[in-house]
Amino acid sequence: MRDIDLTVTADDGTPLAGTLTLPPGPGPHPAALLLHGSGPLDREGNTPKLRMNLARPVATALAARGIATFRHDRRGTGATPGDWRTPGFTDNRRDALAAVRALAGRDELRADALAVLGHSEGALHAMALGARAEVSAVVLLAGFANSGDAAFRWQGRSLVAHLPAPVRLLRRPLAGLGGHLLGRVRRTRTDVARVAGVKVNARWLRELLAHDSRDDLAAVRSPVLAVTGDKDLQVDPDDLAEIARLVPGDVETHRPADLTHVLRRDPAHPAPNRYRRLLREPVDPGLLDLVSEWLARHLTPDADAGTEAEANANRPSSEEQPTAS
Repeated sequence: MRDIDLTVTADDGTPLAGTLTLPPGPGPHPAALLLHGSGPLDREGNTPKLRMNLARPVATALAARGIATFRHDRRGTGATPGDWRTPGFTDNRRDALAAVRALAGRDELRADALAVLGHSEGALHAMALGARAEVSAVVLLAGFANSGDAAFRWQGRSLVAHLPAPVRLLRRPLAGLGGHLLGRVRRTRTDVARVAGVKVNARWLRELLAHDSRDDLAAVRSPVLAVTGDKDLQVDPDDLAEIARLVPGDVETHRPADLTHVLRRDPAHPAPNRYRRLLREPVDPGLLDLVSEWLARHLTPDADAGTEAEANANRPSSEEQPTAS
């Protein structure tokens, strides 16, 4: 495979710097747009303090199936100019749509075989893009099916419940403090604000809290693969049932045992303070196999029988079998 530096121009003219990874062989190739989670993430899914290192393993797995991958630096990160604290949730979505349109116009890519693959916040944008005619398949990694406010509160309760015992005793006052802070964010009117002494992207948070992903799921026109780990502390794995109920077309859901929000497996009791250790491990190979095989089936349905036989051999174990509707 080979990497190409590719810059996508956003609606307001901002150059979104990224990397297009092409698989071996002549094109045009099917392709997937990779959308990362929230925060100052570069094209590889990394921040200065936390390195997700998601993009390269995904691009490698998809290239082995003949699928190209594009990912870009968020505004204010990597080679993309700006301040990452000022764009709103809807700005990130518009940037993702600009990338979809750019990929659909590339000669080396197939405009009729374009997928969107999102993780965490990226999954929410992938849900919305699934209603676009340009998108042929949608992959949701740890995406919620609820209002942003409800999902945010679930995440807060989940994280507190998995902190050390002395901290868990404070869950009631912490919940009250969290509700107070959310109320302060809702009353802000600027892009950036200080909440409890910390500078936050207030517009992004206001828009996320007001967003309801269930509306987007009900409008999806493409086949959907949804995967949330059984040990995800930031997204409710039970939302997979709601995703399966809401998506009007083909949908396949998986809840892999021990898979965490950072897409590594952890057989121990889940805890957010284990993320740094987990991120020293590779992205779960079983997840990469599942995603790449599913995308190959939906973007390259004429794949040969040998590829299909290999995919069957790598299917998840019985506790991870898909549900479909």
